[in-house]
Amino acid sequence: METNFDHLFIFGTNLQTEKDKQVISKILNANIEIERWNIDLEDIDSVLRIESQTLTAEQIIKIITEQDFKCSELSE
Repeated sequence: METNFDHLFIFGTNLQTEKDKQVISKILNANIEIERWNIDLEDIDSVLRIESQTLTAEQIIKIITEQDFKCSELSE
């Protein structure tokens, strides 16, 4: 499946551990509007990439911050 960059969102987060990733994983995997996602815990910004045809950046930020994590969209 090819990535449609028009629907790819990139965020900086404060996710740092595998436990953090497990918490967010449950939420993101349960959301049927999220096609694919990944997080780079080794990156200084803990970069989270989400592909969704229907969600907005604001909606994704809300999903993450509701779990008490920080999340902000990174500019290109």
